[in-house]
Amino acid sequence: MAREILPVADRKQVRAYARRLTLRYPRQLTIALALHGLAAVAGLVVPWQLGGLVEDVQYRIEVNVALVAVAIGGFLLLQGALMRFAVLASAKLGEKVLAELREEFVDRVLALPLSTVERAGSGDLITRTSRDVDSLSRTVRKAVPETLIALVTFLITVGALLLVSPLLMLPMLIAGPVIWVATRWYLKRARDGYLRENAAYADMTEGLAETVEGARAVEALGLQERRRSRTDADISRSFAAERYTLGLRTVWFPAVELGYVIPVVTTLLVGGLFYTNGWVALSQVATATLYAQQLIDPLDRFLMWIDELQVGGASMARLLGVANVPDDRAPGSSRPSGELLEASSGPSGELLEASSRPSGELLEASSGPSGELLEASSRPSGELLEASDVRYAYREGRDVLHGVSLTIRPGERLAMVGPSGAGKSTLGRLLAGIHGPRTGSVTVGGVPLVDLPLDELRGHVALVTQEHHVFKGSLRDNLLIARPHASDAAIRQALEAVDALDWVLALPTGLETEVGSGGLAVSPAQAQQLALARLVLADPHTLVLDEATSLIDPRAARHLERSLAAVLDGRTVIAIAHRLYTAHDADRVAVVEDGRISELGSHDDLVAEGGSYAALWTSWHGTPTTTSS
Repeated sequence: MAREILPVADRKQVRAYARRLTLRYPRQLTIALALHGLAAVAGLVVPWQLGGLVEDVQYRIEVNVALVAVAIGGFLLLQGALMRFAVLASAKLGEKVLAELREEFVDRVLALPLSTVERAGSGDLITRTSRDVDSLSRTVRKAVPETLIALVTFLITVGALLLVSPLLMLPMLIAGPVIWVATRWYLKRARDGYLRENAAYADMTEGLAETVEGARAVEALGLQERRRSRTDADISRSFAAERYTLGLRTVWFPAVELGYVIPVVTTLLVGGLFYTNGWVALSQVATATLYAQQLIDPLDRFLMWIDELQVGGASMARLLGVANVPDDRAPGSSRPSGELLEASSGPSGELLEASSRPSGELLEASSGPSGELLEASSRPSGELLEASDVRYAYREGRDVLHGVSLTIRPGERLAMVGPSGAGKSTLGRLLAGIHGPRTGSVTVGGVPLVDLPLDELRGHVALVTQEHHVFKGSLRDNLLIARPHASDAAIRQALEAVDALDWVLALPTGLETEVGSGGLAVSPAQAQQLALARLVLADPHTLVLDEATSLIDPRAARHLERSLAAVLDGRTVIAIAHRLYTAHDADRVAVVEDGRISELGSHDDLVAEGGSYAALWTSWHGTPTTTSS
C-alpha cells in the first residue's frame, strides 16, 4: 500500500452495529415482516388449490373450474397487493436506516484526527466516502429487504410443505448439504476478498488522484513513465483482487444452483414412489412439487443477495472502522469529569466549529478571549503559548524537530522563516495543537494543548494554511461556518478586512452567489480570502498562518496582511512565510533550520548579527537595510 490504510471493523462489530441499527425501529420492522409473511401465505394458496384440483380430476369429482380460476386469481391479486405494501414498508425502513448510517459516518469522519487523515492519505478516505457508501446504500435499499423477503417466504413455504406431508420433506434434505457446504466455503473467503478488493481500489484511487493533481509536475520532471508504472501496478493489484472474488462466485453460484434444482426433481420422483406405495395422495405429490418449485425463487433470491450482503458487510466494516481510529488527544487525568463552566464567547457567545478536513484550513475557533467551555479546576491561565524541548517524528526514529523551545507572548507577532523542509509547518501544527509532540510539551496558559478537548483548544489557537476548501452553497453559508449567527454587517466587515468585499459585491447576487461544485468557480486566491474572512469572524486568541496568503499576488498580499494586522491587533499571530516582509513587520523572527530554531530576535537585531536571517534578507531584498519598507 502506498499509505497507511484506516482501520477496518471486525465481524463482531459489524454484526452488533447492524443488529442495533435494525432494531432501532422495531415497529416498522414488525410491520414489514408481517406484510411479507401474509404475502407469502397468499402465494401458498394457489399450489394448494391446484393440488386439490388434481385430486378432484383423479377421482372424477365435478369441479367448478371457473370458481377455482376466480379464487386463484383473487389470491394472486391479494398476494400482489400485500407484496406492494410490504416492499414499500421495507424500502421506508431501509431509507431510515441508511440515513442514520450516513449521518453517523459523517460524524465519524469529521471527528477523525487531522494527523491521522494526513498519514492515511486521501485515497482510502475518498473510497470509503464514495464507493463504500454507494455499496452499502445498495445493500440497505435492496439486499437487506430482498433477503428478508426471501427468508420469510422460504420458512413459510417449508412450513406449508411440512403440513402437506412430512414424508415429502425428505427430498429437500438432499439439497441441504450441497448448499450448506458451498455457502460455508464461500462465506469463509468472501469478506476478506472484498476487503482486499476495496483496499486495492483505494490504492488505485490514491495514485490516480496524485497523478492528476500533480500533472504539471509530472510533465515538467519527466515522471510520466514512473506514474504510468505506478498506475499499472495499482490496476494489476485491483484486477487480481477482483478476479479472486469473481473466482469465488464462479464456484459458489453453480453449486447452489444445482442444490436448489435437485429438490424439484427428487420431490416428483420420490413422491411418485410414495404414491405407488400408497403412502401419500396424488394431491399431496402435486402440491409438494409445486411448493418445491416455489422454493426456488426465495432460495435463489436469498443466495443471489447474500453475495451483495458480503459486499455491503465489507463496506460497513470499512465505514465503521473509521470510529476505531484512536484520538490523538485525551483530556488530562487531572481533569474531573463533567462540571463544565459555560461563559460568553465574545459578542455572539457561541462556540464555533468547522470541519476537520484533510485540507487543513480553519478548523474550529471560539469567538472571543474568554468564551470557551472551560473546567474550573484546570483552565489555562492566560494565553501564553510555550513549546518546551519539543521533538516530533512523522516516522519512528526520524525526528523532524529536535528539541525546539519557544515562548510566544500574548499579543505578539512572530514570524517563522527558513528553507523548505526545515520544519516550519510541523512546528506551526504543534503550536496549533494539530499534532502532539513526541517528547516535550506545548502549552497554553500552562496547560498542555493535547490535554485540552478539541472544542476548547480551538478557542485558544486556530490554524489557516494555504490549502482551502470552498463548500457547495452560498458565499454567505461559507462564511457563516465560522460564526453561524453573524450579522450581515459583521460579514461585510470581515470581507473588507481581507480585501474581498469589492469582488463579492460585484457578483450578480452578492453574498447569495452559489459557489463550490456546480456553482461559481472562485480562484485559489479568492478561496484564501474567504478562509481568512472566516478567521476574522471566528476571532481566535492565537492564530497560526501557514503561508495563508501564498496564492495571492505579492502586492495584494502585502496590503492584505497589513489590513489583517489591524483587524487582529491584540491577538497573537504566528506567521510562517517565505515573503520576508512578513518577518520585517513582526515583533520577533524565528529562523528554523534542520528542525531547530537557529536564530530568534527582532528583524533589526537579526540583520545586525549578520547570520542566516541577514543572508536571507539580503538575497530577498537586495540589501541588508533595516529601514522600514
